[in-house]
Formats: sequence, structure tokens, C-alpha cells
Amino acid sequence: MKQLLILSGKGGTGKTTVAGAFIFLSKAKAYADCDVDAPNLHLISHWSSLPQRTDYFGMPKAQIDSDKCIGCGACLSHCRFDAIEAGTPFRVKPFACEGCGVCAAVCPAGAVSMEPTAAGELALYRDDTRVFSTAKLAMGSGTSGKLVTEVKKRMTSAAGDAELAVIDGSPGIGCPVIASISGVDMVLIVAEPSASGISDMERIVKTAETFRTKTAVCVNKADVNPAKTEEIRAFCRAKQIPFAGVIPFDAEAVKAVNSGRSIAELDCPSGRAVRNVYEKVKELLLGGETR
Repeated sequence: MKQLLILSGKGGTGKTTVAGAFIFLSKAKAYADCDVDAPNLHLISHWSSLPQRTDYFGMPKAQIDSDKCIGCGACLSHCRFDAIEAGTPFRVKPFACEGCGVCAAVCPAGAVSMEPTAAGELALYRDDTRVFSTAKLAMGSGTSGKLVTEVKKRMTSAAGDAELAVIDGSPGIGCPVIASISGVDMVLIVAEPSASGISDMERIVKTAETFRTKTAVCVNKADVNPAKTEEIRAFCRAKQIPFAGVIPFDAEAVKAVNSGRSIAELDCPSGRAVRNVYEKVKELLLGGETR
């Protein structure tokens, strides 16, 4: 199974809009939303069935047994995250606790234990023809990279004989992006024609280079700033990165997204353009062309 990951250096570039269009055009039997901090691919996925939901447990967090606590304050004085609140008994601030376990180690009464804590929720949609894996990270939780890895594992294990998987990644270059890139066959970067868009695109290109992953670039809302779009083209030529095409700003695209539809479903400027980008990316991914 070939895995295509769609990324952007920053939020708001239209990454998920492009991912949704690719899923529609490829009739993908397997796809995933790895933007676990703010997943929204499900909004245009049109699933009538309910998903299989599973709690995701990240790092354990401290809990204080009020019956055993002697109020000595050892946990309070040793905590470097200000996660202990004095009182009768002492208690743990769950959003401040980093799960280091120092408090449990220094407690003379054995009142502190490290307990598994739900750090998010996994969801797997499936029917006779397709699979969609996604997740939501709980507020204040870490280990987002591990959660992304689990999202991908659930997709691949349920995908069966699917030839292509489309993965919607996170913006930026943090842990979720690192986990998303690992093991994929190609990354498509959706760039924005602005100074910040170019800067963030360059950062995600460097990140993909670290993994030696085949990479291509397309520009969304390209006609908003033609000069910056040409700057992105020039960057790709200089770096020998395949340029997959441009998508214009289109009011119909806004309407499509707001109604839960893919731009690829419409005969509009952005819909026609994304089809061309899709054909180029398919050729790069399945045709074996390298950077």
C-alpha cells in the first residue's frame, strides 16, 4: 500500500481541503487524519455509521491516596512542575503533572501512585469498502506523536488490500508531523504564497529531507500573490523538488467546505485545478519518479 501524506508548514493553507479532494478523486479505500490536535477531515468524509471509539492512554499521571497522605509536603517540595497543591490532603493538578514519578518516589507513606490516564480518543470508521482512522488529543495532553503512530497503525491494519492511503497531517514540524512522515512513500506540501507561508514551507521541506522522503509542492490560493507563487516555483527548481501545480483562490471552494463537500465534487476553478494537481502527484507517487 502506497501512503501519501499531505502537509503544510502552517495552518490555514488548505491542506485538509486538498486531502479531501485527493480522497474523493482516488476513491481511497484507506485514509487518516493525523492532525490530532484539531482533526476535521471527518467533516467532509460523509460517514453514516458510527466509529469504533477507543481511549488512548499516554503517560501515567500522579494520584494521591487521601487515606494514606500524611501531609509531609515531600511531593510538593520535589515537584519541578508545580503540579502539587497543598491541602488536607495534598492533591495533584492533572494538567500540570508531567508524569515524571518523582513524587511517588519520595513519598514516605506510599500515598502517591502513577496511574494510566486517558490522553485522547481514537476513532475508526469502516464499512465494506473503506477505512478512516482519526483521533482527538485530550486538552493539555502530550505524546501527540505516539497517538499519530497509533492512528496510522489502525488504518493500515484495517485497510486490507487497499492500494493507496491518503493521510492528512498536522501543520508545523512538531511531533505529530515527525510521526506522520515516518514510513510514508511521499509527502505533498501545500504551500501558501506569503512570506510566512514560504518560510514555513522551507522548514517542512527540510524535515522531509531528514527522512529521505519523496516530496512535491503545490500552491493553494496561488493567484492571491503571483510574485510569491513564482518564488515558490523558483525554490522548487533550485532544490529539484517536483512542483505539482497551483490552485486558485475560489469562492466556490469556501462554499463547498462550509457545506461539508470536497472541491473535487464541483466544476469550479479550484476543483478543476486540484484535479490537475492530483494527476501530477499520482504520476510522481506511482510512476516512480524521484527528486
